[in-house]
Amino acid sequence: MNNTIVAIAIAVAGFSVFPATSHAVEDRGGFFVNGNVGRSMLDSGIYDDNDTGYGVNLGYRWAVAPDFALGVEGGYVDLGKWSSPLLNDNDSPSIHVFQDAKVKGWIAGVNAHWNLSDNWYVSGRTGLFRADVQGWYFIEGSTDTGGLPTFGSRIGIKDTTTKWYAGAGFGHDFNSRFSVGLNYDYYKADKSGLKVDPGLVSASAEMRF
Repeated sequence: MNNTIVAIAIAVAGFSVFPATSHAVEDRGGFFVNGNVGRSMLDSGIYDDNDTGYGVNLGYRWAVAPDFALGVEGGYVDLGKWSSPLLNDNDSPSIHVFQDAKVKGWIAGVNAHWNLSDNWYVSGRTGLFRADVQGWYFIEGSTDTGGLPTFGSRIGIKDTTTKWYAGAGFGHDFNSRFSVGLNYDYYKADKSGLKVDPGLVSASAEMRF
């Protein structure tokens, strides 16, 4: 996952060094609204599952060079819920009280949109993630004689946390006002000992005004 974040950072930083194409600067700035939906994945602690996640955002970009725009954004994301394999362990009925992990909340950050050609673009985004999180974790090293975590080591979390998100994508501009794309976003939402960091692979559509 660290390699993913490094790749995103390099991609975003590299936007400014690519040569521009022939579009007018004014075509790339202005207000925008977008939405995305896709598959969210969590593999952390007792959770290893995927679900449907979605997000909606609005913001404004400034055209700082031909075909390259930087902007700010704000929005809401619901990454779904994920079950633990322990929930299906019929030999351990006491484990069945575990609830699904859930992550949703508000984002505020910056984004970049760079056109590689008349129609194709790459994008990057990062910022703060104010999340509502829910889930369970075990205190490390506390197990019963059968190798399962003991009842007393189980801790539930239902709280809010402020961490970060980052993502990258590519897509097709049908014109200066409408585009569709494919994206990967990573959300960090740890709270106390609960480490939840889901990823979201999604399809998106954006309108610009």
